[in-house]
Amino acid sequence: MSGTFSLVVPSMDHLPAYRAALEMGWSPNNIDGEKTRLAELAAIDSDAPAFLTASDDPEGRLPGYTAPDGTVLPRIPGYRRWMWDGDFCGSISFRWLPGTSDLPPHVLGHIGFAVIPAKRGNGYAAGAVMALLPDARSRGLSYIEITANEDNLPSRRTIERCGGVLIERFTKIAAYGGAESLRYRIAL
Repeated sequence: MSGTFSLVVPSMDHLPAYRAALEMGWSPNNIDGEKTRLAELAAIDSDAPAFLTASDDPEGRLPGYTAPDGTVLPRIPGYRRWMWDGDFCGSISFRWLPGTSDLPPHVLGHIGFAVIPAKRGNGYAAGAVMALLPDARSRGLSYIEITANEDNLPSRRTIERCGGVLIERFTKIAAYGGAESLRYRIAL
């Protein structure tokens, strides 16, 4: 990873670079990418401050979210941070349930990440995951889980580089298409 990498709270100062990544076809969601990309552009256009506010929900008070199949699923506490090296690099999200390391079946993992194509291969995803681990520990989690599709070798390598150990192959719930996936665990 090069020089000045950090995680930043989504803000109006950083929003133009985030929007530019969306406009170039990147999505923070690898499950329902294009739909998410277009929805985020529409939300920014409609009410940018509300879009930014929704990036931080540590009490899990926001309304449910819509899964790829249209099912509305309950939201749990979480937040999003943007990877930054002087410009936008990608996004990472962290979700949890207070008092337990377990997650409900509709939440695929504690952490999800996506790096823009031009910044891949620089260690930003691993740096972002490692940067979130102290917060996960401080919230009382004994481990975090991250999922990846079997054919997503870059994500799998990133997870393993961060100490992730493959604990199971599983089938995603129907709301996410029922595809096979891999679940990794990082002990805290």
